[in-house]
Amino acid sequence: MIIQKKAIARRSLLRGLGAGLALPLLDAMVPAMTALAATPAAPVRRLGFVYIPMGATIAQWTPPEIGRMTRLSPTLNSLTPYLNQVTVISNLELKNAYSPGNHATANCSFLSAAKAKLTEGTDYELATTVDQIAAQRIGKDCPLPSMELAMDLLTTIGNCDNGYSCVYQNNLSWSSPTTPLPAEAHPRLVFERLFGDGGSAAERRAEMRKNSSILDWVSADIARLQGQLGAGDRTKVNEYLESVREVERRIQKAEKQTKDGEMPDLDRPIGVPASYAEHAKLMFDLQVLAMQGDVTRVISFQLAREASTRVYPEAGVTDPHHPLTHHSGDPEKMARVAKINAYHVSLFAYFLSKLSATKEGNGTLLDNSLLLCGSGMGNPDVHDHVNLPIVVAGGAAGNLKGGRHIKYDQPTPLANLHLTLLDKVGVHLDAFADSQGKISELLKPAAL
Repeated sequence: MIIQKKAIARRSLLRGLGAGLALPLLDAMVPAMTALAATPAAPVRRLGFVYIPMGATIAQWTPPEIGRMTRLSPTLNSLTPYLNQVTVISNLELKNAYSPGNHATANCSFLSAAKAKLTEGTDYELATTVDQIAAQRIGKDCPLPSMELAMDLLTTIGNCDNGYSCVYQNNLSWSSPTTPLPAEAHPRLVFERLFGDGGSAAERRAEMRKNSSILDWVSADIARLQGQLGAGDRTKVNEYLESVREVERRIQKAEKQTKDGEMPDLDRPIGVPASYAEHAKLMFDLQVLAMQGDVTRVISFQLAREASTRVYPEAGVTDPHHPLTHHSGDPEKMARVAKINAYHVSLFAYFLSKLSATKEGNGTLLDNSLLLCGSGMGNPDVHDHVNLPIVVAGGAAGNLKGGRHIKYDQPTPLANLHLTLLDKVGVHLDAFADSQGKISELLKPAAL
């Protein structure tokens, strides 16, 4: 028998001058006459981390049921459509963030579970973070082993918190104990990092603005590819390209609004939406594109910096976030903090909705991803690091079932969760930081 079908390479790119557009997973990428020939290619696993600053009003965060959940808490209510892919874990702790406990250590210990060296200078030291351990294994063959993203465009320097260098507060991800990885908050620069690969950054920006769309650069490759695909793959490619164009359109709109505005914010680079919600959603959409094109499989995203004084009128709260968290037990202030928490979670829910709507193989991007959303601080009023607000979402390519609330009787290392998440994406270690073992409830499917 002569086999004429030839699979398209998984790493195929649509190429144009100064740009490379990765393809989503297609049926045509499955080798002919293999066990997978009639089905989509085996899905890859992705790992993401979303950081919420300054803890939470835990009473409003914690679900009312332990074990199998049928409903979520007020703060987590926006995640209800994804209840069966959500696991809440209560009473996790970051012991190494106490030194003393503060904003800087809450942030830097979240992914490292390590003790930061107390210094205001450049001799800072921490540990390799969990996302970077994953990137070394599951991200090594991707164009970008990992992506580090944030919402705050300006970082601070010097001493930020109780004698700790601002580097600890600015950076979630560290590729080594002495190498923090700066996060990018500018949507245009993230877009160029994903799709631009020719010339200097300034040259790529100039070409993009002149040529209007990256899709114009690769139009010849798009036409050629579509002629090789079946109807299902053509639809999938068209949907992906439309997503790319829509994200690009929103970036261009933000650039135009900033350029044409009567009172431009001189501290904000061109291309950043004025609305926090639009900025956050655009950053989440870029993450979806990065995952869909398999540009990267590991992402960290800081929704706001620790000690941020941002206000959230969208959530009905006009008080600056950080001062409000020092509520001294005032019920009204705690309720407003809970509103901010719920608002941040609703943005995470938006991310889940986009992943859930993006088909991949026999499932969705959400089915094949594993996402941790939470904070390195518990009760912000006292800067503690116990009973952290933590939620895990996604299916980890069939390796994780949700719909449950795991609550420990005694404080348990957050590092146990990191060790378990690594295991779920195929990175098997005996220990991570101060871990005491994996979370057994996550190692087996949930009881129905």
